[in-house]
Amino acid sequence: MGNVGPLQLALIIGIALLLFGAGRIAEVGKGIGEGIRNFKKGLRDDDDEDPSKQLPPKTETKEEDTHKPA
Repeated sequence: MGNVGPLQLALIIGIALLLFGAGRIAEVGKGIGEGIRNFKKGLRDDDDEDPSKQLPPKTETKEEDTHKPA
């Protein structure tokens, strides 16, 4: 298969406009944009949910021996 030239691209866009109409194509473009945005946001949120980054470091407390022999 060869490269798609400007004439072929214009023909594909023209056919898409005839089949779906300009309004429907705008809705599809908007949906694709929102999907990409949500995907990127999900990737950023996934990094933020890393437990080692969210939890404060654990400090070990030593229990004092209160049961000393009398």
